[in-house]
Amino acid sequence: MSRYLSLKRLGILFLGLFALSVTATLVFQSYWVEPGERCEAGGGWWDLESRTCARPIYIPDITGRPAGVTRAEASDAGNRELLSLERQVRAQQQAPAGPTRAPAP
Repeated sequence: MSRYLSLKRLGILFLGLFALSVTATLVFQSYWVEPGERCEAGGGWWDLESRTCARPIYIPDITGRPAGVTRAEASDAGNRELLSLERQVRAQQQAPAGPTRAPAP
């Protein structure tokens, strides 16, 4: 029995297990944790489940409204613009068709 579990073999076994656990920790750190830290340091959002780095999108780029303008203010401005366009169309439709001639003297 002492032949198989000698102190030298136990030392080598524990040293091998320690080296394996250190290697596994370094691999986990470099391939799992560090990409997330690099992504967040660059201003991105790290998704741990899919392991993807997403870039945030600036809301005014999507909506087209200027920065600092609320949704209600932008909606009111759009509605005022639509009302003025409708008034212009209505005025053009009510205008007489064709050129007008001045009455002869």
